[in-house]
Amino acid sequence: MRRWNGWGDDTFAYPLPNSATPFLQELVGHATPPRDATLGEVVASVPASRLPAHPLVDADLAERARHARGQSLPDWIALRSGCIPAFPDGVAYPTTNAQVRALLDYAASVGARLIPYGGGTSVVGHVNVLPGDAPVLTVDLSHMSRLLRFDAVSHLATFGAGVVGPDLEAQLRARGCMLGHFPQSFELSTLGGWVVTRSNGQQSLGYGRIEALFAGGRLESPAGTLTLPAFPASAAGPDLREAVLGSEGRLGILTEATVRVRPLPELEEFRAVFFPSFDQGQEAVREMMQARLPLSMLRLSTAVETETTLALAGHEGLIRWLKRMLRWRGIGEQRCMLILGITGSEASVRLGREESLALASQHGGVHIGRTLGKQWRKSRFRSPYLRNTLWEMGYALDTLETATHWGNISHMVEVIEQALRTGLQDIGERVLVFSHLSHTYPWGSNVYTTYLYRIPANGDPDETLRRWQVLKAAASQAIVSAGGTITHQHGIGTDHLPYLPAEKGPLGMDAVRDLCQRFDPGGIMNPGKLVDG
Repeated sequence: MRRWNGWGDDTFAYPLPNSATPFLQELVGHATPPRDATLGEVVASVPASRLPAHPLVDADLAERARHARGQSLPDWIALRSGCIPAFPDGVAYPTTNAQVRALLDYAASVGARLIPYGGGTSVVGHVNVLPGDAPVLTVDLSHMSRLLRFDAVSHLATFGAGVVGPDLEAQLRARGCMLGHFPQSFELSTLGGWVVTRSNGQQSLGYGRIEALFAGGRLESPAGTLTLPAFPASAAGPDLREAVLGSEGRLGILTEATVRVRPLPELEEFRAVFFPSFDQGQEAVREMMQARLPLSMLRLSTAVETETTLALAGHEGLIRWLKRMLRWRGIGEQRCMLILGITGSEASVRLGREESLALASQHGGVHIGRTLGKQWRKSRFRSPYLRNTLWEMGYALDTLETATHWGNISHMVEVIEQALRTGLQDIGERVLVFSHLSHTYPWGSNVYTTYLYRIPANGDPDETLRRWQVLKAAASQAIVSAGGTITHQHGIGTDHLPYLPAEKGPLGMDAVRDLCQRFDPGGIMNPGKLVDG
């Protein structure tokens, strides 16, 4: 069963090796496991529903508790402590467009606010219920998940927007095709969620970001139905797909999405290369991108992330041998690991491998084969479970990300990590910080940063949240000041909302608000997300 207060399936755990505890204690300090609230305690705190009865609306207390928050660190703090300020007043599971239309009409008639809900994996507050006088209806799209149409000639597939990643790929694989959109949340997140948050998959270098894969669909909004034809291309004025992409539920509910699929590849492999320094690795990655090599992924870790990855991996004997071998090859303590993915025909994979490894070698890179690449692929969707393990040890972990041009990457990494590393110095707390580049372009790259700090020994949720607020604000301000986007792939939600005006400008923000007003004149759709109100 889906875990109600953490990540993933509650029957799966991701244990750390014995060496992990002393490693974390040395860098951050000894931690005290917190006491978590039970589901029963949380359910007992859910107030009576304010919604009038409706045949499609479920007011069950447990269902409402399970739909109250997403997967951000503030969400975890609220769920684990039982201090949840607001719950939906009901949850609906529509199965047809007509039912979605009926729910929109119902919400408007009773003065309710409506939150579209996909997989509930948002890490920036997209699905959170905000306190207020109006009742809240959460519309869970998980029952709208079928493959509706498949065009084998044109390689187009139309799904219900509530389909989760594994089910989507399974239905395509049965037809010899795939989409190739693999965010870290792949196992739980939905196609509709990917579209409306402008999601990015781990192999977007090869398969494309979601905006390249999203060809059209159907949006049910309070103002009416918007149908987006799946043309191969069009010059017919502004592209309304772009209005739906990243709309975060403010315009309406995306019920169907047509995506551009491709045949299954002949071959795929992941390989590991170690560089003497992050700067050398970064230069190699930039040259690979600007040479337009046929790669599907480049993921370059800083020295701290590389060391942390190796320390938490276990296999201590193998890691000791690896470090000795790398030292013999001239790669010491500042070693940085690159995982590169190559996907396609046998000929293109061979070309991508030969050209990328040759470029890596020119910058001091040492290719160590496929073992670590295979391990990364095996655990690519399991690593979020480490958040559960670390929390239960007494450590809070969060991530943030941005994107900037190549000339600004090193500076961006430095200012983000400095802001986080020193953010809790005033209370004598240390923060473990590390970064990687995981979505690269010829013009620049995303920077993805992870940070970990101790939960207070007394388990005080207010103090745990305050520490996050200090760190998140410091890093976000550093990103904006250094000229990065406030988000490359996580979206705006509530957490990034204060920083969006710096990127869009006054006129741009007015245009977004005008668009929301056009599709949702009554202001019932997911208020408080993306833009104020």
